[in-house]
Amino acid sequence: MKTMNEQRIGMASKPESTPYSGWRGAATLAGLMVLAGCTTTPNRAPVEDRNAASRSAPLANGATAGAVTADSAKPLPGADNAGKLGYYTVKPGDTLIRIGLDNGQNWRDLVKWNSLDKPNLIEVGQVLRVVAPGIDPSAAAARAVTTAKVETRPLDAKGAAPSASAAASNPVAAATPAPVAALAREGDDDVNWAWPSAGAVIAPFDDAKVKGLVMGGKAGDPVLAAADGRVVYAGSGLRGYGNLIILKHNNTYLTAYAHNQTLLVKEEQAVRRGQKIAEMGSTDADSVKLHFEIRKQGKPIDPAKLLPPR
Repeated sequence: MKTMNEQRIGMASKPESTPYSGWRGAATLAGLMVLAGCTTTPNRAPVEDRNAASRSAPLANGATAGAVTADSAKPLPGADNAGKLGYYTVKPGDTLIRIGLDNGQNWRDLVKWNSLDKPNLIEVGQVLRVVAPGIDPSAAAARAVTTAKVETRPLDAKGAAPSASAAASNPVAAATPAPVAALAREGDDDVNWAWPSAGAVIAPFDDAKVKGLVMGGKAGDPVLAAADGRVVYAGSGLRGYGNLIILKHNNTYLTAYAHNQTLLVKEEQAVRRGQKIAEMGSTDADSVKLHFEIRKQGKPIDPAKLLPPR
């Protein structure tokens, strides 16, 4: 029999017991990990692939699609229009927000034009109308390649940012907003553009890598509407853009403002040129910056060719 001192030494040297110590605890922990793996929310995917397992999917304005058990024999919606001008076939990774941006449309209009009963669910292979009913798709495509009647004002050959004095004299601050009702007519290129930020340009437009201009600054710096328009998206549902605002200026032009710290406008809100719509931030980015895009019929173009000189 152990003495009292031996018993005390044995108690002191015995490691502290935990709920998962010993082989029984390890087995319990492993079982819990397997159970957790079964109940953890799967990686979110933006569309439903009928050849894959059902998944949850952020599609429009942060909404999440529920699980779907689709019958593979069921024809995909809109399949009769596949390949036709003015229609788009959904691909893996697509969202209504992305499709709207890439086609110069409000995602809410896509819901209406396609009579989507479940707007938070689109399927790979589904065909969506991306031009308003009654609009000739060929005419819309022709507008997309028409050269804008504006003076080209690119950055210098090195893509250098303007000087501090030039930024200080940014015309946006002194601009007098035009009435919102005076939005450009369909196909009108005469948009009165203004710089969306006084920050220096740290990355110029590159069609292969940078679909707009990247401007530096500090957290909280004002982000301004580049022209009169209406908010068609305000949220964080588009991967790679962080807190994003998309404005529609007419039937030709959209602008996008990404990585914001704070959004100050809501969807469907009318805004004016030079109005503060957000505060600069670093959401979904490696540093504080504003990624700014101008899209003509959904195609990214160099903003430096449209914005006024600083």
